[in-house]
Amino acid sequence: MFAVHEFFMRIRIAILDLNAGYPNQGMRCIREIVNQWGDTNHYNVVLDEFDVRVKNELPDLSYDIYISSGGPGSPLESINEPWDINFCHWIKKIEEWNRSMVNYPKKHVFFICHSFQLACRYYKIANVCSRKSTAFGVFPVHMLEDGKDEIVFEGLHDPFYGVDSRDFQVIEPHHNRLKQLGASILAIEKERPHVIYERAIMAVRFNEWFIGTQFHPEADATGMSMYLQREDKKQTVIANHGEAKWKNMIEHLGDPGKIRFTYSHILPNFLNIAVGELVEN
Repeated sequence: MFAVHEFFMRIRIAILDLNAGYPNQGMRCIREIVNQWGDTNHYNVVLDEFDVRVKNELPDLSYDIYISSGGPGSPLESINEPWDINFCHWIKKIEEWNRSMVNYPKKHVFFICHSFQLACRYYKIANVCSRKSTAFGVFPVHMLEDGKDEIVFEGLHDPFYGVDSRDFQVIEPHHNRLKQLGASILAIEKERPHVIYERAIMAVRFNEWFIGTQFHPEADATGMSMYLQREDKKQTVIANHGEAKWKNMIEHLGDPGKIRFTYSHILPNFLNIAVGELVEN
């Protein structure tokens, strides 16, 4: 006989929307993952969204779990904008909560793509800079030793696959700073022996409660495939990246061992870890 709270425990989750008002698939995917996870585990999930960049909205400390989305634009040029300043203050407030011995349970945060770049900039753990060209597609992500021990990556293959869409990157890690923070690099991008550029950092464990990825773990293969096969979107991708890239994306999205596998593991694993403290409490 299971206890009632295991079936109806209330979980408050905040999604920080950093898409700057632009339509996107990422928010839909995050919502679906969270709701599917809640239904599967019989949790009463309360899900609220905050428009960080347009309305300068940020969640308070009453939430149990936070997921911060990707978004367009430069993670460097916004450094003096009010929303960016407030976003960094918000990170600091969550840190202070987690560091306090009297505050429990701790607050877990997942940073995706643009949010990940901002977090890397905030912690000064690496060089956040523009790429020579846009990264767009489905690419292998290679685990480092710490990644192989990361519970959020549990069940994944090495390499696993992630959807990448960005004009910026995180490279040249500052190892002394990482050591000072107790942070670790979990994964890096595919090896490209034909180019001289350093491989970008694709995932970081910032501390016991904060983790982030440069790629999009929320990407839903079926939904994205349908989206990219819309004639307007297809022509946009072909115009910007070429027909071969479009075909390659559709092929990878149809492979159950690639994006579907990542979708079903990373964020659900994160949510399971984050909710563990609540159950214990």
